Amino acid sequence: MGRLGLYCSALLLALAQFADAGLVGVNYGRVADNLPPPTEVVQLLKSYGIDRVKIFDTDSTVLKALSGTGISVTVTLPNQQLSSAASSSSFATTWVQQNIAAYHPGTRIEAIAVGNEVFVDPNNLTGFLVPAMKNIHDALVNLNLNSSIKVSSPIALSSLGTSYPPSSGSFKPELAGTMASMLEFLRQYGSRLMVNVYPFFAYESNSDKISLDYALFRDAQGIVDPNNGLHYFSLFDAQVDAVFAAMSALNHTDVGLVVTETGWPSMGDQQEIGAGKENAAAYNGNVARRTVGAGGGTPLKPQASLTVYLFALFNENQKPGPTSERNFGLFYPNKEKVYDLPFPVRTEA
Repeated sequence: MGRLGLYCSALLLALAQFADAGLVGVNYGRVADNLPPPTEVVQLLKSYGIDRVKIFDTDSTVLKALSGTGISVTVTLPNQQLSSAASSSSFATTWVQQNIAAYHPGTRIEAIAVGNEVFVDPNNLTGFLVPAMKNIHDALVNLNLNSSIKVSSPIALSSLGTSYPPSSGSFKPELAGTMASMLEFLRQYGSRLMVNVYPFFAYESNSDKISLDYALFRDAQGIVDPNNGLHYFSLFDAQVDAVFAAMSALNHTDVGLVVTETGWPSMGDQQEIGAGKENAAAYNGNVARRTVGAGGGTPLKPQASLTVYLFALFNENQKPGPTSERNFGLFYPNKEKVYDLPFPVRTEA
């Protein structure tokens, strides 16, 4: 087996282990017109021992297909509904009744992502975010669902004003107030901050300064944070710790973190440096193996329980943007593996 096969084997073995440990899942995006029906997708997930997914809506067909499978799902209240959820508690209650209570617990909904990367949404929705989160949580309380379903919201790494060295991580000044309110909400209700982390994009735009090996978890030398002496062997860990440092700068060391998206494209345009099947297999395999081996911890937070969702399950042919955007999938729409991922058949305990 070559290097590509070894990385792929590590990835899928890790995913099967994560099915029990609950530390890794996969984003099931559907911005495509050629994907298999949800019932077939569920069989695909089950056949490879993947028991945790995140979706970007509350599609009834998907949620019904997941019912009774034991697969945990994080659902999303779309950005377009943030203002309504923020301004109307009755809207939030109706939304939770129709999109959560109607399926749970038959469908194991474990979290609600209120919006996605709201701070970079061109419609200036930042002011609606925390009020919407509070109203959705209150609706869960009223329906006695708050103990089993958590509320959070994924932020983009661009929410940081400073990310290097990791210990200097801080949120952009214009977001500090909202982030402080969000973190207090998460602390109060035992939820974790959701963040999307993509070393690929940092490497692509700074390949003259960042080594490919560092981006792919293969740098034996690594870097040392001059402020605290911590040693980093991967860009992923450095980016995650920059978020932890930013949280600490707002006096919140008591909130956990979920990496709701991370991945590497198997194909890109000519100028998209680093995109390719071998690098995608290496990144995804190593981030999975790293999470298993380190128990989710980071240099700054070695005891952290870090949950990671790989992006994504399928290549999605209708996503806009450069070629890479349509090639983050582990599978083609026909359910063939994009690269040689020898997923083990689900092992018996």
